Amino acid sequence: MNIHQVMAWSSDVVACRDGSGQRSLLPIGCLEAVIDRQTLHHTRRDMAHLEDGMFKKKPNVKPLAPIRSSDRRKTADQIIAEYGLEKSAKDDTNAEDKAAATAERANLRNSLLPDNVQSARFTTTHGPDLRQVSGTVYVGKHPGEEERVLWFKIEDRMYPTVYTLWRHPGILPLLLTPNFVVQKLQGGADLMTPGLQNGPPFPTGAKRGAVVAIASLEKPSVPVAVGTCLIDVSALQEVQGARGHAVQTMHWAGDEIWSYSISGKPGQNSPEELEGWMDDGVEEAGVQAAELTIDDEEDEGGVTLANGNETVPLAKEVTSNLDEEQGTEDQQEDKEEEKQLTTKDIDAAFRNAFLYGIRHYMDTNKSERNHGLVFPLTQSFIMSNLVQPFLPAYTPSEASSLQIKKTSWKNIKKFIKALDKAKIVKSKERDGHETTIIDIDFADKEIQDFKPYRLPKKETQAGTLLGRGEKATTSNDTSSDSSIGQKLQKLEYYKPSARLLPLFTSPNTTPSTSSPPKDHLYLASEIRPLINHYIERESLLSATNKRLVTLNPTLANAVFDGTARLDTEVLAKGTVPRDALADRIVAACAPYHAIVRIGNNGAAQEAQAGVKPKAGPAPKVRITLETRSGNKTVTKVSGLEGYMIGPVALAEELRKVCAGSAGVEQLQGSSPRNPVMEVMVQGPQREAVMKALERRGVRGQWVEVVDKTKGKKR
Repeated sequence: MNIHQVMAWSSDVVACRDGSGQRSLLPIGCLEAVIDRQTLHHTRRDMAHLEDGMFKKKPNVKPLAPIRSSDRRKTADQIIAEYGLEKSAKDDTNAEDKAAATAERANLRNSLLPDNVQSARFTTTHGPDLRQVSGTVYVGKHPGEEERVLWFKIEDRMYPTVYTLWRHPGILPLLLTPNFVVQKLQGGADLMTPGLQNGPPFPTGAKRGAVVAIASLEKPSVPVAVGTCLIDVSALQEVQGARGHAVQTMHWAGDEIWSYSISGKPGQNSPEELEGWMDDGVEEAGVQAAELTIDDEEDEGGVTLANGNETVPLAKEVTSNLDEEQGTEDQQEDKEEEKQLTTKDIDAAFRNAFLYGIRHYMDTNKSERNHGLVFPLTQSFIMSNLVQPFLPAYTPSEASSLQIKKTSWKNIKKFIKALDKAKIVKSKERDGHETTIIDIDFADKEIQDFKPYRLPKKETQAGTLLGRGEKATTSNDTSSDSSIGQKLQKLEYYKPSARLLPLFTSPNTTPSTSSPPKDHLYLASEIRPLINHYIERESLLSATNKRLVTLNPTLANAVFDGTARLDTEVLAKGTVPRDALADRIVAACAPYHAIVRIGNNGAAQEAQAGVKPKAGPAPKVRITLETRSGNKTVTKVSGLEGYMIGPVALAEELRKVCAGSAGVEQLQGSSPRNPVMEVMVQGPQREAVMKALERRGVRGQWVEVVDKTKGKKR
């Protein structure tokens, strides 16, 4: 059989036409066995047109920089408006009711652009003519996840990456295409009109100029590419025999933006299945095959195979499968129907969620002042950090019911006052329209006796955590940061110069029968006994004053060579104090250092840890306070790598403790091959940083503080 034209296909069958015009349904597995090779080539060429994708080659990305809170909110609001993510407007004229709406919008912002997000400008090329394109990438992470590019902006338009699509189902119209076409898209190709599957009808939002997501028929609920519609896909009546570009591919799982990572980790593989993407009318792969009948009168649609005698009745089977799947879905929906929660149930859920939130901070920040909570606590902070992450919303129905407006209090302000009346917290009015918590009775019986319950595993689109086992938020957890609680020891070594070797290499200077190698390193505590031994062996002590050492030619030439201010005076006198001689010899040696962790037995484990001393004096952790954007102070921390402290983990802790944004970027001027990372946190946070460093074994004398806000060094 010679296939003349492929009209449409799904993951199971293909609708095709032979040279005589006869139309049939053919199993997809038989396609390449019987189809004309040239026809197949042109069909695949028409479904995906090869071009040079935007991020097929590595873009030039400048260093990341933290985003101001106001800019982050503005950008998040732009995304919400552009993609229609705002919930239907409600009557929030009451000032008290606005708090709940503000909290909901803050959660949505944080879910789209976390408060740890950083941005950087980039340049790349796009299209067959390699047109230069510039834009901005937004890098951030959600609790428990890796730092990734979440959005990128080109010409004032924000595009989500696949990492954002995997977290926020349904924010874009979803188009489906065969798997081999997806492979072409992941090579930089555009999606052609014949490659559109599972329609018509296509999603109503897939209009000309709209940003859309693309998934394969094999994994229809997992978007793997992002593009822009070049035509009005939603208006297409058919794709059979059509030509031309349908979607311009902007980004895909596997490109350079997908693999971009500050930590150098490879890109994350796509999940096998996601909930939410199939809820807005997108059918399962293979269902569309039921609509591939060529004419209404060809109800059974058989395919004549090579022997011409056997037919494969596919249409009825696929239709039957569709009915079974629909029945299964209806049964599943019936199972999910639950009784409506009463106002009393909702009140109890919110009160228990608050108690859970307090206990969580107490359990995960035991050594911190106020368990990591910074008073006063605003209404939005209470809702987004102490209540919503701990609500027992196991189903979409419960998530819809568990809203502050459906409680007996109606708003967060009255909820806080109820907690104050119960003497769990102490509240205070601020600015006449907001109530804040200024203190919490952590010893209250309700808090102490509270028993944590199982939290749901899903996350809502608005960013409300619906649970991860018994922990709903990440914390200053020692299990995730190996540097917390470590004990450090700084070892300073010295390497004698060639002129000083006679003081160290004499066979009689050590009990050993052989001299140390010339590259041997000495601790300061080892040098002084060697010098004393040399002085006694050479009989250099002054006969009238045992504290003075008489210079011999070796000491005069090797130590007092005129590099120090008092060398001439010492040489003229011919004597030098013993302690001054030892200090001068140590200063003349080349310094080396090693920072090691101390084992349980109190001994440095540099040998077991494989630590090799490094040239130069031991570095200090540098804390810099400087002013940005006029009068805003930021605190920077660098030099953490030598003390085995992870910058990302430290930034995450400071973000919570300081209740402000924090980020990590490469220190300007550091080597790209061996970069030094710098942590930046908003505000004058010197004390918070010092406490965090102390928890990680860094002593105060190992820290250098530079306060550029006052123009002086301390």
